Amino acid sequence: MQQKGEVNVNTKVPDAYLQNQDLEDNIITLKNDLKNQKELCDKMTESWDKLKKERDHHKMHHSRVQQEKQKLIKDIERLKKLIEKYDPTIAELRKKYETAMKDKMLVKLDRDKLAARTKALEIQIRDLEETKSDAKDSKTKSNEKKRFPMDSKFPTEDRVNPHQSTPLPVCKANEFSLSESFEGHTMAVTSISVHPKKFIAATASDDTTFKLWSMPSGKQIMTGEGHKDWIAGIDFHPRGTHVATASGDGTVKVWDIVNASCAITFSDHTQSVWSCAFHDLGDFLVSSSLDHTAKIWDLNSMRCRSTLRGHSDSVNQVVFQPYTNHVLTCSGDKLVSLWDIRTSFNEHTFSGHMSAVNGVAVSLNGDVAASCDSDGTIIVWDLRMMTKKCVFEAGPSPVNKVTFDPSGTIVVAACDDSGIKVFSCAKGDDQMEEGEIGILKGHKEAVQCVYFDPQGKYLLSGGADSAFGFWQ
Repeated sequence: MQQKGEVNVNTKVPDAYLQNQDLEDNIITLKNDLKNQKELCDKMTESWDKLKKERDHHKMHHSRVQQEKQKLIKDIERLKKLIEKYDPTIAELRKKYETAMKDKMLVKLDRDKLAARTKALEIQIRDLEETKSDAKDSKTKSNEKKRFPMDSKFPTEDRVNPHQSTPLPVCKANEFSLSESFEGHTMAVTSISVHPKKFIAATASDDTTFKLWSMPSGKQIMTGEGHKDWIAGIDFHPRGTHVATASGDGTVKVWDIVNASCAITFSDHTQSVWSCAFHDLGDFLVSSSLDHTAKIWDLNSMRCRSTLRGHSDSVNQVVFQPYTNHVLTCSGDKLVSLWDIRTSFNEHTFSGHMSAVNGVAVSLNGDVAASCDSDGTIIVWDLRMMTKKCVFEAGPSPVNKVTFDPSGTIVVAACDDSGIKVFSCAKGDDQMEEGEIGILKGHKEAVQCVYFDPQGKYLLSGGADSAFGFWQ
């Protein structure tokens, strides 16, 4: 207002007022400092109390340590006195130990002498037993010949497989298509076989019957009835005059096709029989069963010649290695075994599957075999080197059966997902790569079995939809 000219102020403020103002400011500042000092003093008091408590704690801990120290010193003194008492005892025990070691050495020398004498006596006893056993075996064999004069002789091992010297065609199964589907059973078709000389197919079914069909027309020729339960396996005799069936009633039957009647019934298995297969000479039949065994049947003397024991679970399929005395078995114990039917000896066991093995197949030249399991895994085995050749994954559905094409390089799998999967195991083949090369679709339900024509011209398959298909 003075600057605007509205008020004229000439009076000066007395110095006393200014001094009072400065004193008031100083008082306020001192009060604030006093307050801060009080707070700092309180904190220092708390710190002092805390340090005092820690000092008391450490003093108490120090006292306890001193007490423990005194106790340990007393224990050490007592132990020293005990050790002084043990010295004579230790010296006495040392003398006893030395005496015992001397006795032990003497006993060891006597033992070695007796062991040498015992070994010599065992050799003499073994020689005597071998002589006696040879005499007994010769007597048993002569008695067996007298008892079973109709027994067939096992073929020799020097036979040549003609398929090994003859180049076999590689079948392009991935290009096959379903030509015809036939329905003649009321339940699932479980196994298929083909006549060795004529184009006649045999099918086995869960409806307890087997049937013969003229192909490719699909005309029914014969129906076989006689089993009391499902039929899981079927195979033609090499001469084509008979057909063998394996059933859930625990029997294996050999049927005369000409007379349309049952010629032989084998009932030595104690549980269901899963599969059967003829030897290439036709004198022997092999079968596999839920009773953990496979049996070799002599068709001339009509008796069981031997039983293959070694699996710890159901033997799901058995096949002959062509032109040999060997059979391959696969089992629910995840193993595949190679057997000599003359000695019933397990020559090799193939391991690699992680679940039950459902099926096994051997190529025509007998060099490779394939097995499939419930996880959908297919393993191809080299039978010459006894090693794993290649592995295919057809899962996650189970693979029920497998088969080879004539060349032994194409594997066809019957899968539970209603498909037929085709794999190639021909490494270095310029025409196709190793692995899955195709899927054949045609069945409505799970495919139970597949069968390749020895010439590689067609493929037969059976399914849970009660039908079997003709692929070409």
